[in-house]
Amino acid sequence: MDESTFQAYEEEIQALEEEIRLLTEKYEDIRQESTFFSEEEILKSIKSFQRETQGETKGHDSPSDLKAQLESLETNLSFLMEFTGFHFTSHSKKTVEKTRDRTVQKHRLSGKCYSLSFQLEFQLLEMQNNEKVSAVVSDLSIIMESREDSNVSKFVSSAEERGDLLTFFRSLLTYAEWHEHRRRTFLHFKAKYPDIVTLPEGLLGDFIILKDPKISGFELMIVWKIHLDKEGTTTPVLDLLPKAPKQVLEQRMSVESIPGKFRSALRLFGIEAAIENLIKVVGSEK
Repeated sequence: MDESTFQAYEEEIQALEEEIRLLTEKYEDIRQESTFFSEEEILKSIKSFQRETQGETKGHDSPSDLKAQLESLETNLSFLMEFTGFHFTSHSKKTVEKTRDRTVQKHRLSGKCYSLSFQLEFQLLEMQNNEKVSAVVSDLSIIMESREDSNVSKFVSSAEERGDLLTFFRSLLTYAEWHEHRRRTFLHFKAKYPDIVTLPEGLLGDFIILKDPKISGFELMIVWKIHLDKEGTTTPVLDLLPKAPKQVLEQRMSVESIPGKFRSALRLFGIEAAIENLIKVVGSEK
């Protein structure tokens, strides 16, 4: 083989190697892009696959083992969503940098925790040293609908500064659970005492009003705030604001004493029992 022919083969090999390298990088970028669909879409896909499996042509046995695994997956997925309260609607990641010892990926994540929606964007640096892998979160950006609340805004800003995803999710779960607990409590009392309980701002509002249908102008507003500090600690704060015409003062207990008695009942009996007792007082006949 003469030198010119050898050189031509060498150049062709190098060109092929370069093409393989570019295709490999492109494949890795595509592979790294992932999307997490909602649990409804996942369950729909699972059920569709089950129907296709059951409709296999003759001569093929039904894969019962695979069917059992899919049913188990469906059950576990539903349980996980209900147990944690988190419903992730989308997730994508893209590799920004990758070497033998470090990988930098950019993540985008959105979802809901009970009734609270959130969107996250952050970079994750993974470093491997002596067979140990460490991860560092940076450039964390959080979007929440309830961030217009000054307390929530301070907490989100603090989480962004620290890049503390674990604390964010833990605190968000507790905060969202209190919101869900308040919603269910309001719904329970509205359904049980429709003539007394009103919800001017709906189930997602932070107060309810108790009205005595027999006495015009007599109202008790139960305010139920949910406080979230910048460290991620959630605290429910309840109070009572009375409103009554003058004649009510002669017929019932002093209106000024009702808030204090309500706060005492909260400490002694808890939220639901304290509200229940207050409603019974409002609806009782004198």
